[in-house]
Amino acid sequence: MHPNARNSRTRAPAVSVGLRRALLLGSLLTALQLGGCAVAPARLAVAPAPALPVPQVESEFGIRVEGLRLSAAGSMLDFRYRVLDATKAAPLLNGRVQPYLLDSARNARLGVPDTPVLGRLRQTARNNHILTDRNYFIMFGNPGKALHSGDKVTLVLDQLRITELTVQ
Repeated sequence: MHPNARNSRTRAPAVSVGLRRALLLGSLLTALQLGGCAVAPARLAVAPAPALPVPQVESEFGIRVEGLRLSAAGSMLDFRYRVLDATKAAPLLNGRVQPYLLDSARNARLGVPDTPVLGRLRQTARNNHILTDRNYFIMFGNPGKALHSGDKVTLVLDQLRITELTVQ
C-alpha cells in the first residue's frame, strides 16, 4: 500500500459533539482563570446614565429582567432578560455596545469575556432582527469568583443602568 494512502487504521478517530463542548468550556474557564477577563477599577469616562430600578426598566427599555445567576462553577455570571418591545430594546442588542457589571462594594468592573473560539459571550441582533417574547443572555466573567450569591451589582449597557441587581 502507498504510504500516503489512508485506511481505517491510520485515520484519526472522530470527536463527539459532547467532547467538543467540554473542550470549549474548559478552554473558556482556563482563559478566565488566566486573566481573559480582568477585574479593573471602576472608572467611568462619561457622565453616568440615570440609574433605573428593575421595574422601571420594562417601560423604559422594553425588557424584563429574568435574573442574574452564577454559572460555570461561580466563574461566570449569566444575565437573562426577556424582550417585551423590540424597538425599545434595539440599543441593548447592539453589538458595538460593551456591557459590564459594576460592583461598588469591591470597586470592580466585570466585563463580557471575548474568547478566540466563541467570540463575545452575549447575544446581539443581526440585521436588527429582534424577536419579542424571547429570552436573551449576556455572560459576564467573574474572575477569582469575586461575586457570590446575594451580592448587589449595577448593569451598565450604553444608556441603560439597572441598579440593585441581586446575584442569585
